[in-house]
Amino acid sequence: MNIDGKHYRTIWLKEDDPGIVQIIDQRHLPHKFVIEDLKTVDDVAAAIKDMHVRGAGLIGATAGFGMYIAALNAPADSLLTQLATDGEQLKATRPTAVNLAWAVDRQLEAISAVDGGYQAQIKVARETAQIIADEDADFCRRLGEHGLSIIQKISEAKNGEVVNILTHCNAGWLAFVDYGSATAPMYAAHEKGIKIHIWVDETRPRNQGARLTAWELGQHGVPHTVIADNVGGHLMQHGLVDLVITGTDRTTYTGDVGNKIGTYLKALAAKDNGVPFYTALPSSTFDWVMRDGVKEVPIEQRDGREVKYIQGKHDGEIKEVLLTPEDSPAANYAFDVTPSRLVTGLITERGICEASEDGVLGLYPEKKK
Repeated sequence: MNIDGKHYRTIWLKEDDPGIVQIIDQRHLPHKFVIEDLKTVDDVAAAIKDMHVRGAGLIGATAGFGMYIAALNAPADSLLTQLATDGEQLKATRPTAVNLAWAVDRQLEAISAVDGGYQAQIKVARETAQIIADEDADFCRRLGEHGLSIIQKISEAKNGEVVNILTHCNAGWLAFVDYGSATAPMYAAHEKGIKIHIWVDETRPRNQGARLTAWELGQHGVPHTVIADNVGGHLMQHGLVDLVITGTDRTTYTGDVGNKIGTYLKALAAKDNGVPFYTALPSSTFDWVMRDGVKEVPIEQRDGREVKYIQGKHDGEIKEVLLTPEDSPAANYAFDVTPSRLVTGLITERGICEASEDGVLGLYPEKKK
């Protein structure tokens, strides 16, 4: 992704000090562009938990680099024991995103297999962290190419008129290492010269759509409009949405989609109005164990303060203001699950499939039990 003409990933090793991991601190966007240094496991855990970084793929990549930092700081004579402890600390930060545990376990497996001493283990930890990040970027690029075909068909059916796409939350470059999941087909279409326009849900309570998706689409020159969360159904009723594409933090191998709260309502509206509803995800976001997403996907409940307060820019300063009566309690369910019956298809790095066990395992036959 290019920011003011310079290419960035969302996470990388500091050029002159590879013992430091650098991230874009997303809490300050869109008003300030801040790069943060992560030096300890506690730094990484706080960055994930407090949403300096967020999004399934980026959480996974951050966990991968977090395990590299853990290895750098672990005693040589008890490295694996310390890594197991640090891995549990990282896993506990955000329970819904499956990429988190996947990346930690992948690092533990890779480092445990090393037979060459402490320095060799450090080397493998660094290499594995970079592989996780590179794979994430590559898989998102590839799923963007597959998703492009859906937008192309709609464009052709509309004789080249603008294709209106609705998305929820942020499943863009900022949620991954590069390209994004839901946005990857949009960027691919834009680069190909297909006329598109994106309806961007604000995505309360943390407003990832209004703050992050709108910012990165603007940086990339993609036409878009920010809307309140409850507008999508109205737009669909009046033929103003051709396609919905969302991301996901955990999708079961049976096709149930766990994503930011409010996604389920968009899927219901899409189904009622005959609007295709797709979810885009790299394979690292599949849960290969859970069958029933509604019953089994853990739903993170965050601090009610996120609902009661809102952050914005006023008189050149970033400020937080109270929206509700001060003594009113607030519930903050961070995710919901969209049943597979409401999902038109899943866009992955291997292609597009039905949101069903047969569809998913058809693309990933090695996962058949």
